[in-house]
Amino acid sequence: MKDQLRKNLDEVIWNIEQARIAVSEHHIVKLVAVGKYSSEESIAALYELGQRAFGENQVQQLAARMEHLDHLPLEWHMIGSLQSNKINKLLELRPTLFQALDSIKLADALNQRLAKRNQTLNALLQINAANEETKSGVSVEEAVDRYQEIQERYPHIKLKGVMSIGTHTDETQAIQKSFESTYKIYDQLRKNGATICSMGMSSDYELAIRCGSNLVRVGSKIFK
Repeated sequence: MKDQLRKNLDEVIWNIEQARIAVSEHHIVKLVAVGKYSSEESIAALYELGQRAFGENQVQQLAARMEHLDHLPLEWHMIGSLQSNKINKLLELRPTLFQALDSIKLADALNQRLAKRNQTLNALLQINAANEETKSGVSVEEAVDRYQEIQERYPHIKLKGVMSIGTHTDETQAIQKSFESTYKIYDQLRKNGATICSMGMSSDYELAIRCGSNLVRVGSKIFK
């Protein structure tokens, strides 16, 4: 198992490097390994291979893995949609980054609970760059205003940047367009302190990096 994981991880890192250097030698890209379809043994093996940041789509799975792998100094990201009844549990876990802050309504609910706990949460604003009904997130048109609104109204949420999921299609141009839209917003928000542009998953992370992503969320390509 470990040999296969090493091979997969090396391949992904090599691809990230090629895409990163095509942008600039100074362009740094963080890899978050998404454990959704993997075992805790695989995550521990990846840690031994040098991977430190891991992401989960569900609060329950995140909680279980954080508990069972507590002996390893891992960096945990919550990358999936958050239901209001799971807010307290997520805040208990104190993840490094919550990547799916997708509405003012959720920001309001999070801030209220955070205030009660005298706690802060690092988060990314999720943008529905493809304007797809099946995806959550704020629209491209309102993203900058929503970002600034969250910064002004919700002091317990520390926005670090933006996240989006590429268009669900085989057409590279359409995916690229959605990534370029997100990057443009990220670029505008740098003056507001944004440092993370999270775009790209197993199927499109190289394209995402070429469009400016500095954080990719890769699962099946590593754990296949």
